[in-house]
Amino acid sequence: MKFRWETEFKETEIGEIPKDWEIRKLGELLKSLESGKRPKGGALAHNPNGILSIGGENINWDGSLDLSECLRFDENFYKKLKKGRIEQGDILLVKDGATIGKLAYIKEAPEGKAMVNEHVFLLKSNNSKTYSRFLFYFLFSEIGQQQIESSISGSAQGGINKSIKDNILVFYPPLPEQSRIATVLSYFDDLIEVKKRQNEILEKTAMAIFKSWFIDFEPFKDGEFVYNEELGKEIPKGWAVKRLGEVVKIESGGSAPQKEEYFIGGKNPFVRVKHLTNYPCVEEADFINDEAVEQYNLKLYNEGSIIFQRSGESLSFGRVNILPFNAYIVNHLAVIPNLPSNKLLMEFLFFTLKNILIELIEERSGTALPYIRISDIEKKEILLPPPHILQSFHSLVEPLFQKIILNQKQIMTLRKIRDTLLPLLVFGKLRIEKV
Repeated sequence: MKFRWETEFKETEIGEIPKDWEIRKLGELLKSLESGKRPKGGALAHNPNGILSIGGENINWDGSLDLSECLRFDENFYKKLKKGRIEQGDILLVKDGATIGKLAYIKEAPEGKAMVNEHVFLLKSNNSKTYSRFLFYFLFSEIGQQQIESSISGSAQGGINKSIKDNILVFYPPLPEQSRIATVLSYFDDLIEVKKRQNEILEKTAMAIFKSWFIDFEPFKDGEFVYNEELGKEIPKGWAVKRLGEVVKIESGGSAPQKEEYFIGGKNPFVRVKHLTNYPCVEEADFINDEAVEQYNLKLYNEGSIIFQRSGESLSFGRVNILPFNAYIVNHLAVIPNLPSNKLLMEFLFFTLKNILIELIEERSGTALPYIRISDIEKKEILLPPPHILQSFHSLVEPLFQKIILNQKQIMTLRKIRDTLLPLLVFGKLRIEKV
């Protein structure tokens, strides 16, 4: 791979570019700009075995997709669509709502077939004029984001309309260079995606072991069982039934610093609801300074602590994450601290807590869920095996959790490198002569 620093630039209406680059309107580089729709009937038309319909809530700020809560509709509806079908190389842009401006690049259509709903634009590149992944990275850059933001019109949350084809201007290097830029940046994104999938598999593996041991009791079926009235089922003899609050102390996070001055020069990670993921680990954090920590009397929690959402938008309820770094947390989150006294229990508590949150959410199904009281969680009865069994489980799954945390740290490093390179490459300051 061969790089060189560019020294000759020219001014344009959207910034400085290399002398041999051009500026093009977004519309000149697109084959089409489409938006999807959803079938009449809304939830009644939802088919859990149908085709994925991607909305703004399924697109993350880092450009990735989160399809865990994606709606699905009947394949016949998908077949009748003239617009909105997702194909490899498409760019998704949220055009209205709370997540307006979010972008995603489609390396390959999820599950082979997918569509967008009416809140998402589908940008289909003209492959003879632009390299679609380069176009995505440009739109994802600071200049691209500024232009997308300035395209929002209307009252309340506003919206983005098809005038972006004429209003958004794109830095336009020669096609071979577009390909080289996209190749380098996508190398980091592809590595990030691989590590995310590894973490998903590692968590599912650990969950399968947890279910086998503590739900189905498969390793203990040859032993003696006794009927437990509190749980209403037979359990292995010698196992205890306790309230979660008797086993571990759950704590609430602290107040969120509000003033911008508390973020200036910030080096202390501060985790909010938006940082929770459907993967086992928190991926990012805001950073606050020492003054904010002191002013709000915030408590630092250790790497390996378990956090979950207890208030806020109901969409994120049920997410349980591990902290891959020491951090402070917001009061919408609760935490089981990773303390020496809890070491043996952490992996067991991670999955136990996930099951408890699912139960609480199901109990309140159909009603507003503004918060989950910590006391409600601590009152939940859990089945606690003897210490030697907990030790065996811990020894078996702790390496999986350690690998998850290591992967997450590598993801954060890869993302930092990509974010450093992206403006240098997309704006032509650092030129790639050979890949």
